[in-house]
Amino acid sequence: MAEKLGPEKRHIFVHNGQKVFEWDQTLEEVNIYINLPPNVLPKQFYCKIQSKHVEVGIKGNSPYLNHELTYPVKTDSSLWTIEDDEMHITLQKRDKGQTWASPIMGQGQLDGYSNDLEQKRLMLQRFQEENPGFDFSQAQFSGSCPDPRTFMGGIRSG
Repeated sequence: MAEKLGPEKRHIFVHNGQKVFEWDQTLEEVNIYINLPPNVLPKQFYCKIQSKHVEVGIKGNSPYLNHELTYPVKTDSSLWTIEDDEMHITLQKRDKGQTWASPIMGQGQLDGYSNDLEQKRLMLQRFQEENPGFDFSQAQFSGSCPDPRTFMGGIRSG
């Protein structure tokens, strides 16, 4: 049932008409997906994840991404992989349940409506996690959705 509340689609960040990356989020993580250029070996790529910064590129070249993150992440449980010509960066949220409008500070922010939809989906994920016997996939909110990180005493640590 919890998978019904996972991200339905990736958000796309486009700059100057070019797709820079795609991303999605869950209660615990933000995922960034970058299509890799052809004819470059996977071992030539690098990704450096710091608490509030990410840098991605090809060794020996200027970084492709070199930006501050919107919120801090846990560096000990964030990671990156390459599969099928795509880099997948998993950023472990420091504050579980926090709704991110974009992984990169000041770039590609979700509009208010899309951000509200993300917050509602994360709130339902939280309800599902806390009440595993119930199915919240069809639940709806009337009015504004509370913050999933702080609602009713906040997220309980597991």
